[in-house]
Amino acid sequence: MNALQIIFYLSMAAWFLSEFLYKNILKSGKDDLKNKDKSSLNILWLAIPFSIAASVTVSYCTALPITAQNWILYIGELFILIGIILRFMIIRSLGKYFTVDVTIRQDHKIKKEGFYRYVRHPSYAFSLMTSLGLGLYLNNWLSLIFAFVPPFLAFAYRIKIEEQALVEEFGEEYTGYRKKTKKLIPFIY
Repeated sequence: MNALQIIFYLSMAAWFLSEFLYKNILKSGKDDLKNKDKSSLNILWLAIPFSIAASVTVSYCTALPITAQNWILYIGELFILIGIILRFMIIRSLGKYFTVDVTIRQDHKIKKEGFYRYVRHPSYAFSLMTSLGLGLYLNNWLSLIFAFVPPFLAFAYRIKIEEQALVEEFGEEYTGYRKKTKKLIPFIY
C-alpha cells in the first residue's frame, strides 16, 4: 500500500467518524423549534452511505476511467481533505446554531459573514466537495456519478426544507439574504 492509499483510507475514516460524531452530538435541544426536518436527515443518512458503497463497488466492477493519469487520485484526495476540513470549520463557526436536524434555536440569528457571505449552505457545499473528491479518487465515471448525485439530490431536498423553515422564522431578512447569495457555489448556484 502506498502513501496516497494510506491517506485515502485515513481520510475516509475521518470523514465517517466526523459525520457520525456530528449526527450524535449536534442534535437540537428540548427548547428548540423542532419538527421542521421532514426526514431530510434520514434521507441524507441513506444517500451518503449508499453513494459511498455504490461508488466503491462500481469502481471494482467496471473500468470506465476518467483519465489514464494518476493526477486525478491526488486531485480527488485533495478535494476529500479540503471538504472534510472546511466543513468542520464551518460547523465550528456556526457554534450552537449548527444542528444536524433542521431546527431554529431560541436566539437564532442568520449568519452572513465568512463563507456565508457567498453561499447560504457552505457546510453542504464542502460535504459535496468530499463526495466529488471520492468520485475523482476512484477514477471511474460511474463511481463519480454514484459518489456525487445521490448526496447532491439529498442536500437539494434538505436545502428546500431548511430554507422554508428559515423564511418562516425570519421572513424578509432571510428572503433578502437569499437574493444576495447562492446556494452552494459562489456566483454560480
